Amino acid sequence: MNSITNNTRDVARELARKYSTMTHDELDLLESVLVPHKYLKGQMILSEGDIDKDIMYIAKGMTRQFYFKNGKELTEHIATEGGIVMCIESLFKEKPTEIQVEALEQTWIYSLPKDKLEQVALHNSNIQILYRKILEESLILSQVHADLVRFETAQERYQKLCKLMPQVILRAPLVYIASYLQMTPETLSRVRTAALKG
Repeated sequence: MNSITNNTRDVARELARKYSTMTHDELDLLESVLVPHKYLKGQMILSEGDIDKDIMYIAKGMTRQFYFKNGKELTEHIATEGGIVMCIESLFKEKPTEIQVEALEQTWIYSLPKDKLEQVALHNSNIQILYRKILEESLILSQVHADLVRFETAQERYQKLCKLMPQVILRAPLVYIASYLQMTPETLSRVRTAALKG
């Protein structure tokens, strides 16, 4: 990726390609909403107590959403290039988030400020479609993860993650993958070994 600021057009095109068809003027509108950010590995993108005001698109890099429960850190979501990141309750209720977002690698994010996006979507049906499809995708991903940990065995969870998010398997630290799959690192290690042998 070259200079980050020169790529808002490419990101607008990529979002349109993925979620909705757009005219040249609509791409201009979408591009005008996008705000580029760069985060270093380990940098917090959203901390506990912040209010999420943006839908975030990962252009390059990897992020992790996590929270604390009984003093334990739990990973809720890991996303790589092309992924959408948001703390949905904080975003829509405008309340402080308990979910934190951290860059696991040097990460370039293009944020879509919710207020601006809604303003533009009011007068544009294709941008409305894009907004709706982004939200649908986010809800479906949450449901897939909930079902994964609810119904699948450790082996099945790992195999499904390999299919759904191969980049996460290759790049994310094992401790976070284990937490995301709701298993101990030891169990994940056993499951990985079995999968490699199988």
